[in-house]
Amino acid sequence: MAPPSTLQPQYVLTLACPDRPGIVAAVTTFLFESGGNILEAQQFDDTQTGRFFMRVVFTAENMGEPVRDEFKPIAERFGMDWALRDRLERRRVMILVSKFDHCMVDLLYRWRNGELPMEITAIVANHPRETYEGVDFAGIRFHHLPITKQTKMEREAELWELVRETKTDLVVLARYMQVLSDGLTAKLSGRCINIHHSFLPGFKGAKPYHQAHERGVKLIGATAHYVTSDLDEGPIIEQDVERISHGDTPEDLVRKGRDIERRVLARAVRYHLDGRVLLNGGKTVVFTE
Repeated sequence: MAPPSTLQPQYVLTLACPDRPGIVAAVTTFLFESGGNILEAQQFDDTQTGRFFMRVVFTAENMGEPVRDEFKPIAERFGMDWALRDRLERRRVMILVSKFDHCMVDLLYRWRNGELPMEITAIVANHPRETYEGVDFAGIRFHHLPITKQTKMEREAELWELVRETKTDLVVLARYMQVLSDGLTAKLSGRCINIHHSFLPGFKGAKPYHQAHERGVKLIGATAHYVTSDLDEGPIIEQDVERISHGDTPEDLVRKGRDIERRVLARAVRYHLDGRVLLNGGKTVVFTE
């Protein structure tokens, strides 16, 4: 995930705009004239929506504000939504968790071994710290925000203030079993990722893996997506499945399900951190590695 060591800084340019001739030529010419050397270039034409998407990784001596200002006329000409950032600049990430901590623990492990280059601004839980006995929170802020129906809006206000105070770029719901309000999801649009189980058919409510076992499912899976006001209906970033046999117990399904949830969430976070996910209406364009 981390870019290899080079003599020059690496930058990531992402853009989305209405499709028309000349976009690639304009971008690559600008990078060449600015002293950039392209390392990766991925693009996608959505013929159904008429939208064009592009991600370019390049090296350059300096991509400061003057160079960014020079790109603005190109962006305006093509009607681009675009972002340009230093690839070594670490995104600031807040992790929200409830009782089940397997996804949180996995993210912390991948963060500590360098697989997920990010800065963790805080762990926020609706259970007390003692719930996570054995988890190493050294050097990480921990906030206990218990939520009831009566205190939900008050707690969400505290959560939003914490996001602002810590300048958090991305909020990750690591099995956070609270439904965010429409107001908060709107504020976090495009920068809040959730993980949930996904089955064929779908099972909602308590003990979904036990429901799946009762129905004799042959596949279980998980989905990571951006959070929207439509519960579990946001733009999908990543999914995975695993085959189940008649010999698997409900406990086997829970164990296998946790493994899927961990790896799907980690991939989704990694793609987001590296600028590989571009929103395309109600879905995403994901430029995988």
